[in-house]
This record gives sequence, C-alpha cells and structure tokens, in this order.
Amino acid sequence: MKELVLVALGGALGAMARFKLSLALSGIVMASAIPLGIVVVNTLGCLAAGILLGVNERFRFLSGDAYAFLFAGVLGGFTTFSAFSVETLALLRAGSWGSAVTYICLSVGLGLLAVWIGFVSLKS
Repeated sequence: MKELVLVALGGALGAMARFKLSLALSGIVMASAIPLGIVVVNTLGCLAAGILLGVNERFRFLSGDAYAFLFAGVLGGFTTFSAFSVETLALLRAGSWGSAVTYICLSVGLGLLAVWIGFVSLKS
C-alpha cells in the first residue's frame, strides 16, 4: 500500500510539472507543425530517467520505494515515454535487439491503432 501511495504522490508531482512546462512552452512552440512541447517533455523525461539510472547504477542509492516514487511516479506522471525508453534500453542492454524492436513497433503501432479505433468508434 505504501508503494502505491508513493507512486500516486510522485505521479501527481510529475503531472503538475508536465502541465506547467507545457503551458510555459505553448507560446513558443504553437507555431510549429509538430507538437514540440511534447517532444521537449518526452526528451526531458528521458534525460532525467537516464541520469537517475546511471547514477543509481554507479552508486546504488535508490531504495525500492524511492525507485517507485521517482520512476513510476514522478517520471511516469511527467511522461510515460520515459518509462517506454527505460524498458527499451533495458532490452537493448541485455542484448535482446529483436525484443526491443518488437516492443518499439508494438508500443507505437498498437498505441496509434488504439487511438484511431477509439476516435473513429465514437465519431458520428
């Protein structure tokens, strides 16, 4: 139960940070043909995840609770793309290139398909 509370609190913090950053970037990136605000959020979330992973691998300072709070919570609330990237990196580091490519294709492909199905199924 404690772990769920930590994830929920971290998720709230991450979601608030994403919301505020998106608002701050909205005036800068609105003229773009692609959603650059999301690109920035995803990139920052992935950078933070990479830094935390690297520092934790070197110094082993994160407890299970801290890991859940930071990765599933804060970064998960900030951008789920960071979780996707962390899992993909783990597959690549394990030498599971085929699994990594399959995971990437399934995640992106099925995600787009699911959004499209949801959209067209409710469209009049």
